[in-house]
Amino acid sequence: MNKKHLLLGLLLIGWISSFAQSGEKPNILFIISDDLTTTAVSSYENSAGYTPNIDRLASEGTRFTQAYCQYPVCGPSRASMMSGYYPHATGTFGYVSGRENIGPDKKMWPQLFKEKGWHTARVSKIFHMGVPGDIEKGSNGTDDEASWNERYNSQGPEWTAEGAAELVQNNPYGLLPRKGGNVMTIVKADGDDLVHSDGKTAQKASELIRKFKDEPFFLAVGLVRPHVPFVAPKNYFDRYPYEQVVLPPKVLGDWDDIPEKGINYVTTLNAKMTEEQQKKAIGAYYASVSYMDAQVGKILQTLEEEGLDDNTIVVFTSDHGFHLGEHDFWMKVSLKEESSRVPLIVKVPGMQAQVSDSFVELIDLYPTIAELTGIKPVDEIQGISFAPILEDPTHQTRDFAFSVNVWRGTHTFLIRNEKWAFIQYGENGEEGMELFDMEIDPKQYTNLAHFPAYQHRVEEMQEILRQKLQELRENDLPEKG
Repeated sequence: MNKKHLLLGLLLIGWISSFAQSGEKPNILFIISDDLTTTAVSSYENSAGYTPNIDRLASEGTRFTQAYCQYPVCGPSRASMMSGYYPHATGTFGYVSGRENIGPDKKMWPQLFKEKGWHTARVSKIFHMGVPGDIEKGSNGTDDEASWNERYNSQGPEWTAEGAAELVQNNPYGLLPRKGGNVMTIVKADGDDLVHSDGKTAQKASELIRKFKDEPFFLAVGLVRPHVPFVAPKNYFDRYPYEQVVLPPKVLGDWDDIPEKGINYVTTLNAKMTEEQQKKAIGAYYASVSYMDAQVGKILQTLEEEGLDDNTIVVFTSDHGFHLGEHDFWMKVSLKEESSRVPLIVKVPGMQAQVSDSFVELIDLYPTIAELTGIKPVDEIQGISFAPILEDPTHQTRDFAFSVNVWRGTHTFLIRNEKWAFIQYGENGEEGMELFDMEIDPKQYTNLAHFPAYQHRVEEMQEILRQKLQELRENDLPEKG
């Protein structure tokens, strides 16, 4: 261990000891948005967005610029994050909690805190819930009951909300003016924030903060926007007139150099979206994000009003990103940057505000927050604590980020390091590969994988992937029940 690492360790030990000596356990407030891309958060790289409350949190904590999900779809991403295991280890690639495969004896992230003396509560979507289905019904989805002392669902009207509605993509279900499910329906809704799920979630979260302010709590708050349908009170749309929306650049022949399996499941082409519809979709997404951000503000305001700022670790993130017309892709599933990269902000009392470009994965949240609170996970989870980065943003806990999806029968893998993004379709690349130089081509327009001059780089990235997959096999769950 070098002197720098030793110093970081001592600083962390000192921080943890300060709570131990006071006899206090720090509270955990975990807020997760659904389908939120970094490109819509104004403290990241898009000034067209309006997220003042998330931005304020970013100005007070550590904002991670290179955080990645482990699967760019809600269910598998959340199962991985909450269990501490990669999707490969749990075999969780679908819309389940992950408990089904890790068995009853393994401790989910909040379950560990529950058993160590924290009061754990869930409000809305933390493990997988169908949006809009489970939100309309107010049901638990595929929740993990063992993780919580109490849990609450936030029922909302979703696409059936009263207000002006419009479908901005080809509707595979007929000629209805609006539709739920995984399609881009816009509803400029009548009524205020509390008509909808996220408004109710913020209200319940605030109520629970006030209720449990005198005992340590782990409060997990799931906000479902900006997941489709794009539903928000109509005043949130005023900031985003679609006529002023600027579409992402369109590159002629953009798909010509990427594998067929690399074409996303929703595109401008198969959704038959006009330029006007594309602009309306982006404006509605931004409006949904602003509505969600307002709810984050209410929750953080309650925390401040109750005097809990100095004793609460706050985490804000999303389960994965979202395409907004880049490469003519829409929604998620893709392993390109807009879909696999996520916003991540961690605010720890007494630690300075900073920005870190270090690679972290959502799977790392479990061991990080455990370490910050002096808890050792009882299971050999696969995440790596990035607690040292919170003291020194230049510290690196990972050399690269890893993500995976299974789409159209093909396992696809992402290795993202400081200079390169490598995507491989199939375990041996038999269905294609993509290689992008992220220093000169950050928007990933030119696939270098088949240029002879880059074959050595492809082989190098394949070897990194091969070693990662071997590591996952060797560290698979020894017992799944």
